[in-house]
Amino acid sequence: MLLAGGIVAWVTTLRALELEPRAVQSAQQTAALVNVARAALKQSDGINRVALLKSLGSQQAVRVAPREPSDEWEPYEIDRFTRRVAAELRAVLGPGTVVARSVNGRTAMWVGFIIERDAYWLQADAAAAPISGGTWMVWIGTALLATLLGAAVSSRLINKPLKQLSFAASRVREGDLDSQLDENTLTSEIREVNRGFNRMARELARVEEDRAVMLAGISHDLRTPLARLRLEAEMSVHDEEAKKNMALDIDQLDAIIDKFMDYARPGESLLRPVNVAQLIEREASAFRDPSQIRIVIRVAPDLDVLADETELGRVFLNLFENARRYGRGTYTGIADVLVTQGRTGPWAIISVRDQGPGVAPEKLPQLTTPFFRGDAARTAATGAGLGLAIVEKAMHRMGGTLELANAPDGGLVAHLRLQRVD
Repeated sequence: MLLAGGIVAWVTTLRALELEPRAVQSAQQTAALVNVARAALKQSDGINRVALLKSLGSQQAVRVAPREPSDEWEPYEIDRFTRRVAAELRAVLGPGTVVARSVNGRTAMWVGFIIERDAYWLQADAAAAPISGGTWMVWIGTALLATLLGAAVSSRLINKPLKQLSFAASRVREGDLDSQLDENTLTSEIREVNRGFNRMARELARVEEDRAVMLAGISHDLRTPLARLRLEAEMSVHDEEAKKNMALDIDQLDAIIDKFMDYARPGESLLRPVNVAQLIEREASAFRDPSQIRIVIRVAPDLDVLADETELGRVFLNLFENARRYGRGTYTGIADVLVTQGRTGPWAIISVRDQGPGVAPEKLPQLTTPFFRGDAARTAATGAGLGLAIVEKAMHRMGGTLELANAPDGGLVAHLRLQRVD
């Protein structure tokens, strides 16, 4: 709109500047012809004047003829341009000058003047009109089209580095910290942004590498004393109940370390077709105690999704473990888990639902936050609070999504969306 308004203003100004000189020039040329004719007629006697009128009357471009009282004529002024020409003629020839656009049906530019009480008409070619509205519209359209094309090219050149920056930011979000934005671009602002983004990506990569090294060291350093504690408990503790409890505590610590390592594990996922039914069966077989959890699988045996088999196995393992701990029925004390499937476009929706008490709706968005537990009564739970955080992170690595919701008739349901392989 700004470009179009600028072009219209420019054309309006040019048209105004073009109309005034053209009108003055046309009026001055016609007035000069009238003055020449008037001077010639004044210098002629009666006989010569008649001969001169006959001679001027036979001309094609300029004709002079007597003006009769019975002549019918139409005013010359019909628009802004003709009004300006007529006004200029009267200013030069006198206020009594008559300007007509047709006399007795003959269209031209007619100027009426008087010499010694005799009235005459001078017929001249009509003043050259200014550029027509249609021509102006063509010029305006052409200029507007060229301007819009230029603006589109400029916008594309401006948006191209921003698009590259957006793509690099999405890669960083997905864990790819190897940013290679152009730091030598001609635009100084974009150049500074790209340099800052590359520095940020390098710093994040260094922090991620340091964290992985630190967690690996912690895992190694903790497992060594845990192994010694397990050995000492087996050899030194004679109370079987105490020995069993110590073993359970050591197993719990070992499992917590595994959770930390799973959550902090760097690297990209290797995506390939994975049979969902077989993978779920394999992970469900790890939970063989029917007094704690029962898993029912209703997934088509031919359903394949694009995923990392190890990552997807870890997803279901954590979901089943979460259901075993927090999804037990109120009356049975057993976690009944149902795994179903759905399809929407190119995506497969795999739902894992338990029959537990569910979670308060306002706490659902926080369930994937590390170390968050959805119920204050779960603070005594033995987990590390990373299970659903690991699930969300793994799904994100595989290009999928995790959605948590309360089932209408009770229980928590996790919807896993992954790309289907046809």
